[in-house]
Amino acid sequence: MIVSSVFAGKSYAVLGLARSGQATVASLLESGAHVTAWDSNPASVEAVRASFSRNIDPPLGNIALLHSGGKLTFGDPMEIDLSGFDGIVVSPGVPLNRHPIAMRAKIAAVPIIGDIELFALARPTLPPHKVVGITGTNGKSTTTALIHHIIEQAGFPTVMGGNIGLPILSQPPLEPNLHGVGVYVLELSSYQIDLTHSLDCDVAVLLNITPDHLDRYDGFAGYVASKARLFSMQSAGNVAVIATEDEPSRGVAGKVVAALETVQASDIDPVEQLAWPSLQGPHNAQNAAVSIAVAKALGIDATTIAAALASYASLPHRMQRVREHNGVLYVNDSKATNAASTAPAIAAWPAIDGRPRIHWILGGVAKSDNLDECVPHYGNIAHAYTIGEAGHMFADLLRPHMAVDDSEMLSAAVRRAARIAQPGDVVLLSPACASFDQFRDFEARGDAFAAAVNALE
Repeated sequence: MIVSSVFAGKSYAVLGLARSGQATVASLLESGAHVTAWDSNPASVEAVRASFSRNIDPPLGNIALLHSGGKLTFGDPMEIDLSGFDGIVVSPGVPLNRHPIAMRAKIAAVPIIGDIELFALARPTLPPHKVVGITGTNGKSTTTALIHHIIEQAGFPTVMGGNIGLPILSQPPLEPNLHGVGVYVLELSSYQIDLTHSLDCDVAVLLNITPDHLDRYDGFAGYVASKARLFSMQSAGNVAVIATEDEPSRGVAGKVVAALETVQASDIDPVEQLAWPSLQGPHNAQNAAVSIAVAKALGIDATTIAAALASYASLPHRMQRVREHNGVLYVNDSKATNAASTAPAIAAWPAIDGRPRIHWILGGVAKSDNLDECVPHYGNIAHAYTIGEAGHMFADLLRPHMAVDDSEMLSAAVRRAARIAQPGDVVLLSPACASFDQFRDFEARGDAFAAAVNALE
């Protein structure tokens, strides 16, 4: 885990005790900080209490002592006195535009930060290294994993962290080797960027910006401004890699202070792309173009880059091939939680001789009342199967354009698609929705899809 003397003797409140919150508590305690932890879910509080129970000597109710000089207490930041704290570390899931902790922290003059900011503060005490930060509305996880894979193939010490589901503070500090310094590769959501003030990325990446998470911002302009902050924190000697294929991204590119490298999907030779089995489709051309530019900025040679592109394996739940059954390919793209993210998936299998091939499973908790980004690719859809909370709404939207089965449940959609699909067709789960109506998260939804597919006889 990341441990730093910069936190020794300081006091932090940690609000939100899921994966990143637990990693934050552990890192701060190991660094000798005083931590007050809290979560609205009592089970999460108890999980943290149990993790550090060995350090309670003797048991003193709410207090755990003697953890590398640190002290752990439990208390709700909405109720305790915040004066004297060096920061309130909140989960990215805490909506600061609505949560009262924002005003309470402001009154107490205590900064609200995230685990990414703690990592940024710890950097001067870590071995020499570089940081690559990747943001964008869609494609972040694939690009993060691809960049990490290229760096790994080049022989550099490297770890992934951030929004990809791996808390950066739980990752090991990187030591330089014969190939060079270590490289931390961070997937950064807009929420995580909002909570850092000093992350100066050696290479910062912007893939695209389309409307998303607008419930957390003052309109689309506020969301764009959040993405732009990643580049405003960069030093002039660092590198900004931006895919300039949408107007908001071009606007961000026009204001960077770092050395600017612009790319587009069209930079990728379609014939060359055929040699990269897990990077098919125009969206992956953009991901590859960005990743190549980052690798070159890190000094990685073209031969190594080409070999890494060919050997890259796709992430779970992102255009993941689950099974081929009776000549039908089943693909899990559960991570596509909005229409802009789904559009590249349904563009990836065009109609052949005028015959559409995709059996599209979609639905869940809708982020908008339309599927506008998907409309240009409706000609690729043989049949749609809607599920979840948005199922009825999407079924009504799609019926004028294609055959629709309002399936409601994911398992029913898989069975019905399997009955209709013909050899050469693709059954694609690409929901264009969040998962929280029927599933814990998009991973659970993707796992349920894979289980239903593997149960087919």
